[in-house]
Amino acid sequence: MGGLSLTGEKDDRLVPAGGNTLWKLTLKSNEGGKKKVRLRATMKVISVEEGAADWECRIYDSPGVIWDSNSASAPDVTIHLDSAKPKELRFELMAPKGVRFGEACAATLEACFDGTSTICDRMEFKAVARQSMMILKASIGHERNVADDVASRAKTGKTGIYAILAPTNLHGYIMIEGMNTDQMRESVRGIRRARGLVEGETTFAEIDHFLTPKPLVSGISEGDVVELIAGPFKGEKARVKQIDEAKEEITVELFEAMVPIPVTVRGDHVRVLEKEK
Repeated sequence: MGGLSLTGEKDDRLVPAGGNTLWKLTLKSNEGGKKKVRLRATMKVISVEEGAADWECRIYDSPGVIWDSNSASAPDVTIHLDSAKPKELRFELMAPKGVRFGEACAATLEACFDGTSTICDRMEFKAVARQSMMILKASIGHERNVADDVASRAKTGKTGIYAILAPTNLHGYIMIEGMNTDQMRESVRGIRRARGLVEGETTFAEIDHFLTPKPLVSGISEGDVVELIAGPFKGEKARVKQIDEAKEEITVELFEAMVPIPVTVRGDHVRVLEKEK
């Protein structure tokens, strides 16, 4: 049976500004002998605002680039295809550095036997622009000051920075989120006690534990010896008798009390001195 088939990856992708994504494809001829095949890529930028920047597209075979939307003089490229040997291709979309959050590029790659428009196959692809998350080094003990200075610049609306995170338990670093990484680097340049951005990006998976606060009773077990650090019994030592995770409270018995009366306190009002053995 004659025909032409184009198969492979076609899942939607998220791409940072200035970044790219590749889909791996296989082009196969079901007709005998060698045939000329014409490949044509079309793109459409999807944006809710006017003035969206242009995306770029490339087609690769094993040796390298065979078509580039940025430099191609023709809208398509012709290749030779042997029915006995399918051709491995890669299709690439590149987001411009000036892309805005949520903008997308929908692309189609069509393969047809040369000289006909009836024996063809095609695949569709979509890439959506996402934000970048980067790590900014700061002098230890001055993370909050650096974050405040970055926030002051971000309020001007010309930095491309969307969010800033300075976890209290992360020393020497703060996290910033934005679209254009070059613009983000320029925005933090010259900030006092900032030591520059770490190369590369981070991911939500790497910072998720900073975004989800631990329960107040985390790390406390029944039988632990604790010291009360807040409230009317501040400074007293006690043993944990019960833990209420839903209310984030613990019940303790004070060592110095004449009568062992249970006292209920918040989980963050104690400090563990000795773990139950």
